[in-house]
Amino acid sequence: MEKSLLLQLTGEIPLFKIVDFLIENKGMDFSKKDIAEGAEISRASLFNYWNELETYGIVKVTRKFGKAKLYTLNSNSIITKRILDLEKALISKALEKEQKKELIINSWFISSQLFQWKLLS
Repeated sequence: MEKSLLLQLTGEIPLFKIVDFLIENKGMDFSKKDIAEGAEISRASLFNYWNELETYGIVKVTRKFGKAKLYTLNSNSIITKRILDLEKALISKALEKEQKKELIINSWFISSQLFQWKLLS
């Protein structure tokens, strides 16, 4: 699977893998076990970073089932908003880059068609 733009920028640091998983699944809630599996990190790595995620308000509890809690990305957190802004900027830059490639390819195609047309004329 291709790495997300966020992970291409930050590298595969477990903290960013967690955040990336939650961004990709925004609006859904997960247990810590599901987050670790979805982010493709060990539970130990998840627990190493979990306190930071809660302290900075990046995650929030959505539901409780006995002792079990489900979590989601906290879209109201200013830090989460900035991470989402970064994600949007990365997407915008990638689209801009793809449009430039497409323009170059289209220009080359039109030039080659004109050249062939002149040869046939």
